Amino acid sequence: MTYSSPVHIEIVDAIALIAIDNPPVNATSHAVRQGLFDAIEKITAQSEIKAVAIYGMGRTFIAGADIREFGKPLLPPSLPDICLSIENLNKPVVAVLHGTALGGGLEVALSAHARVALPGTKLGLPEVNLGILPGAGGTQRTPRLIGIPAALDMVTTGRHVPAEEALELGLIDRIQGGDPRDVALSMATAALKGDLPTRSTANLTVVPNDAAIKDTAETLKAKKPHLFSPHKCVEAIAAASTLPFADGLKRERELFLECMESPQRTGLMHAFFAERAVADIPEKTAQARPIEALGVIGGGQMGSGIATAALIAGLPVTLVERDTASLEKGKASIEKNLAAAVKRGKLSPEKHDEILGHALTCTTNRQNLSESDLIIEAVFEDMEVKKEIFRALDGIAKDGAVLATNTSYLDINEIAAVTKRPADVIGLHFFSPAHVMRLLEVVVPDKTAPQVVATGFALAKKMRKIAVRAGVCDGFIGNRILSHYKKVADYLVLDGATPQQVDQALVEFGLAMGPFAVSDLAGLEIGWATRKRQAATRPSEERYVAIADRICEREWYGRKTGQGFYVYPESGKPYANPEVDVIIQEERQKAGVTPREFSNDEIVARFTTAMISEALRVLEEGIALRPIDIDATFLFGYGFPRFRGGPMHYANTVGVPNLIQSIETWSIEDAHFWKVPDLLSQLNKDSADIASLN
Repeated sequence: MTYSSPVHIEIVDAIALIAIDNPPVNATSHAVRQGLFDAIEKITAQSEIKAVAIYGMGRTFIAGADIREFGKPLLPPSLPDICLSIENLNKPVVAVLHGTALGGGLEVALSAHARVALPGTKLGLPEVNLGILPGAGGTQRTPRLIGIPAALDMVTTGRHVPAEEALELGLIDRIQGGDPRDVALSMATAALKGDLPTRSTANLTVVPNDAAIKDTAETLKAKKPHLFSPHKCVEAIAAASTLPFADGLKRERELFLECMESPQRTGLMHAFFAERAVADIPEKTAQARPIEALGVIGGGQMGSGIATAALIAGLPVTLVERDTASLEKGKASIEKNLAAAVKRGKLSPEKHDEILGHALTCTTNRQNLSESDLIIEAVFEDMEVKKEIFRALDGIAKDGAVLATNTSYLDINEIAAVTKRPADVIGLHFFSPAHVMRLLEVVVPDKTAPQVVATGFALAKKMRKIAVRAGVCDGFIGNRILSHYKKVADYLVLDGATPQQVDQALVEFGLAMGPFAVSDLAGLEIGWATRKRQAATRPSEERYVAIADRICEREWYGRKTGQGFYVYPESGKPYANPEVDVIIQEERQKAGVTPREFSNDEIVARFTTAMISEALRVLEEGIALRPIDIDATFLFGYGFPRFRGGPMHYANTVGVPNLIQSIETWSIEDAHFWKVPDLLSQLNKDSADIASLN
């Protein structure tokens, strides 16, 4: 017989098969929870049913919670109650897993009396990445099955565990090939016959391991001091070894609710949604053009990184360089990147050999790009050089080929204007290293066809990158905002802070690196070239800080030259460059500045307010579609702390009136830089917040 959707019951002899059918990923929506609860209740009352199997229809078992219910009051029955009802059922229950069993999905499986996975299944408890912890028994049942050290690893990292490892750990009892429904029937039969051992996870004993708990707690305090939920995960698992099961569940629920009340949970949830929201673009209904062959012009750091990303994504690449020496250097960079990908487990050795044997073509002849579906120019930031390349491509590229530039700042409308096909031209701004960084700014000039925009987003998806749509301006979304808030970092140093204090304050705020360490990493000559390009149009009233220019004049460009704001010894940690202190003192004297002290809180406030101010101007001008697009840009391209949700989400926690008050206060000392954006004034007038613009 059939039970109401999205949970079905099928009776085969003495076995009940419970099928979850809630596409696309069988999320534990209210309807699924109610269906499971009713199914278990019905089966309990039927004495003729002797064994039960739960499986998922479609492509997966249960991939977690229903994201449509995030942030809303959850209707009963709760998942913890469902898991208890499964565990307490008076007949053996087998969970048959395929695709993914994540979060609440794995917690359902843990409450069954045996777990069988199809080959290729991934299991995990990723709640920590959303600022919470497993709240349906995951922190209590997991250590009972696999021990405290392995449970700590799974729960505090949220990593996905392959079926083979899960079997070795004891998280599952068997790997079995076949159709999920057929495996469910055969495994329930095996459980009924005693061929598949079954037991209640709740009745298993936790082997105490105080050392593992202490070590993990100390490691997290050192490596993730800003975060809230990982430390609560440790507390919950510790409770599993000291409390009876029922009390452990109660403690887990208390800690779960503490996480739910944390601002970090809100920020991490926002970051989760930002990753998905950016795909909602005006061109989303346009048909992307097919991409079966990619061309890359330029084999430097960016070009070789882009080529690597394309090759790993399964695209054949033709790499073009101006001479043999540069070509060989580019090829060597790609080979090094691919070898590193193998080492990290991102690429199989077989795939690596196949790529180098068949997928990569290196040439100095641009004519070899004639069959490429998409050609990405990735040479240095020089408008005339880029124009020359696009003029040449106009006569080389086949009809319908997409012509893309990887420029970080330059006017793509100007580049497109030199071709006879401006509708085919787009900006694809990758972030370095391009084969590692997840962000891709898809920059849309005035005449670009919707299908070309859709193609840029399709390429990002194929490369597993997060694409954000941007309009054309100097620096687009990310680099335009960066150039503004980098100025405030320079002002702070000129006025009395040290580069190291600014970096440290922002690392304590949660950034992966401070702005001066980032500049050293990227190469100081990049910013120097931009400042020289902008010099002719720089307003006379703008304060200009020449400290970085003075460093570059000595040919110190950061890590690549061994020194910049910091010194980078061959062995040992970087340290503050004492020569830079001399430069700073000289520049203060030239500017007539008497240095003063800044607190770390003021450094963070000025830095983030400058970021938010320019971001609002980017919104005003339509360069970014929504605040959440700016959040995604900075979360995935600039190392903004994920738990703060992005600069626009963080701005909401500061509040519109407070932002205005800070800007007006600082405008007394620098009225040119500190100006209240018109959009911020309008929001204040309307008593609205920045989130309302989403």
